[in-house]
Amino acid sequence: MKRLRLEFAEPGRVQVVEEPVPQPEALQVLVEVDYSAISPGTEMLVYRGQWPEELSRDSTIAALSGDFSYPVSYGYACVGRVIAVGEEVSDQWLDRRVYGFQPHQSHFCAEVDVLQPIPEDIDDHTALFLASMETGVNLLLDGCPLIGELVIVFGQGIIGLLTTALLARFPLAGLITVDSSANRRLASKQYGAVESYAPHDDDLMQAFGAVAGQGGKADLVYELSGNPDALSTALTLTRFSGRVIIGSWYGSKSVELNLGSFYHRGRVKLVSSQVSTLAPELTGRWDKARRLQLAWDMLRLIKPAGLISQTFSLGEASQAYELIDQSPEQTIQVIFDYRP
Repeated sequence: MKRLRLEFAEPGRVQVVEEPVPQPEALQVLVEVDYSAISPGTEMLVYRGQWPEELSRDSTIAALSGDFSYPVSYGYACVGRVIAVGEEVSDQWLDRRVYGFQPHQSHFCAEVDVLQPIPEDIDDHTALFLASMETGVNLLLDGCPLIGELVIVFGQGIIGLLTTALLARFPLAGLITVDSSANRRLASKQYGAVESYAPHDDDLMQAFGAVAGQGGKADLVYELSGNPDALSTALTLTRFSGRVIIGSWYGSKSVELNLGSFYHRGRVKLVSSQVSTLAPELTGRWDKARRLQLAWDMLRLIKPAGLISQTFSLGEASQAYELIDQSPEQTIQVIFDYRP
């Protein structure tokens, strides 16, 4: 057998490498991948050459450790089945469905403690959303939405939509979303948004924006669009002592903010949220295992498999990334199917 592995060869170009299937070491298992999901936020920074030069790939994920340089493998949403075990691993792992935080590839070896066994009542397509749902859970933990608050979410890609779906379970005064794609705005309403606006819709600012020298009407704003310009708009919609949770990672894109107007007197809080870690004030009660268990529970509740918009084979990877890069409004969640 041969392994197919996706590489980002250089900015704007991906390639599929064919190589021997790896064999598991004593404490490892070999997983044959059925599906993997593209993370359109982080992976497009890699595809476009917008990764900060000084930053490693991800030291919290074993398969992504090390410095960043092209050619590079990236990704962290693989679903497959264990087909072989190392000599010190129980045969009970054989044929078990697992989720792996692994780059796009047809086979991989990993120690069992970094794999997530997929519950029997969760199908493969739903399981693909585990990392995205974990991110959504982390965003809510960092944002601390309260009863009666007005919440606005910028960006209705997959992270934004799952965050909206989680927020819709809260007794909020209102849940408003913003996205340039009409398809995503429609999905946003289906997942619980009261109203959804295009970024430059005058009605958005008239309904929730600031008057001169005063804050806006939102208590809590999430910036999940990946667009630095959205952060400035988010600030203008936030009321006195409100919070802006920045879940977007801008990579090497620069961000310009007007912090000389209401932001300072309004005591507005800018909060960075990133799924690799938990906020220090939560770690006494929360750890990654608890957060992942909650993510599984929320996948059962929300059932996001309907958000899969396109399916490609790994050999069609160039078309997949070109579509996301050039026509993002046509996509929500793009996946690879490795099955024969």
